[in-house]
Amino acid sequence: MRTFQLSDTPANIVKVYPKASDIFKKEKIDFCCGGNQPLNIVLDKKNRKIDGEELIRTINYSYQAWIVAGNQELNWDNVRTSELIDYILSHHHQYLYEELTPLSQFVTKINRVHGTQHPQLQMLEKLYHQFKMEIESHMIEEENDLFPLILDYEKAAKQSVKEQLLQLQEVMIDDHQYVGGLLQQMNEITNNYQLPDDACNSFRITYARLIELEDRTYKHIHLENSILFESIA
Repeated sequence: MRTFQLSDTPANIVKVYPKASDIFKKEKIDFCCGGNQPLNIVLDKKNRKIDGEELIRTINYSYQAWIVAGNQELNWDNVRTSELIDYILSHHHQYLYEELTPLSQFVTKINRVHGTQHPQLQMLEKLYHQFKMEIESHMIEEENDLFPLILDYEKAAKQSVKEQLLQLQEVMIDDHQYVGGLLQQMNEITNNYQLPDDACNSFRITYARLIELEDRTYKHIHLENSILFESIA
């Protein structure tokens, strides 16, 4: 059975064992936009001291229990690029198209009703709508430009197409960095979406949906940065 090491990158650990993303998220360790450095180096750069040996033991124990429970690794390296794009579209883009506008209404509502008592909600609404605008335009660019180019390259690996792809991927990675930063700011100003004592049902629903949005977006970015784009490099 595989054993992860501190020399492994967070991105590669999550690639093999997706639920490791929950552990990294709890410790505020980036596994998507900045997940390509060895874990020991990532930990050395953290402002907050994290016991690396304890962390890797936790990941390995969790992974072993996951395997014993009958789960299997999904080797994305053996998945055709076209299948991975279909997965991203159906599991991530479709979710965002369905979720962003309804969630926008909730974010606006709790700011309107509770913003005076909880001023962080004003910034939350601003950041959320920046995120919404950016991720929507980003997905359109992927669907109209990036993904068709990748599919063309899968059919015929022409150097001219690869050069276009690599340039466009750099733009997409910058976009990912930006939206990831917005998610981080939203998390920080809400103290990791900690509910106040007077939170109503709308408040609770909004924070729960924002937590899901953050989790799914980080996994979305990881799939593209660390798997899809790496298949072209």
